[in-house]
Parts: sequence; C-alpha cells; structure tokens
Amino acid sequence: MSMQDPISDLLTRIRNGLLASKQRVSVPFSKIKQGILDVLVDEGYLVGYEVASIDASKQQLNVDLKYYEGKPVIATIDRASRPGLRLYKSKDELPKVQGNLGIAVISTSQGVVSDRKARELGVGGEVLCTVT
Repeated sequence: MSMQDPISDLLTRIRNGLLASKQRVSVPFSKIKQGILDVLVDEGYLVGYEVASIDASKQQLNVDLKYYEGKPVIATIDRASRPGLRLYKSKDELPKVQGNLGIAVISTSQGVVSDRKARELGVGGEVLCTVT
C-alpha cells in the first residue's frame, strides 16, 4: 500500500518518538522531508539528522530528537496543508505561530524555509506544518 501523505508520516514519527522518549527515529528519505528537517535543526527543535543507505537504491533519514531537562523541546507539531486541502499564503498572510514563539515551515520558490525567513525573503508559499 502506498503512503498518501509522507510529510504527515514524518511529523507523526517525530511526535510518537518524543512521546516514547526515543533518542532517534527513522523515516524514508525524500528531499521535502530533508528540507523540513533542515529548518527544524536550524531553529533548534532537533539535534540533527543523517542520511543512511538501506541498500543500493533506498535511503532513510535518522532523526535525532532533542530534549531539555528530560522534556521534549517540541510541544506540538501539526500538519497545516494536506493533500485534500492545500494551504497557500502570500508573504503578507504568513502565519505567526503563538505570537512568534513557534514557527511555521513554508515551502517556497526559494526552498523550504521558516516563516521568519520567508518574510525576510519576501515570498509566500505552502504552509507545510507548525511547530511550538
């Protein structure tokens, strides 16, 4: 059976890993997932990730989760746009998550960036997820 929403799968694996107090979770590789993880690492929500080869044709992302004083750094991570209802915002309509305490991950023509970076660049795009 094929996966209908791989980004939701990534977010769910991170959420479940944090709830189970795991240090690392693995997800199948894709460039969009790698872009989302880059943003989360740059914003300090994750320790890091590495790309590992399963065999000659398959790769996976091993994501290192981040905790502070035994509690997950990520309180909530939710999908905004979904396959049945895409959510696009212009540069002036980009969401501010919890009064700029959280971030929104945006897919723009400049790549996958945080909402702050998208405002800096003056571009809008698809709101992939929000993180607090």
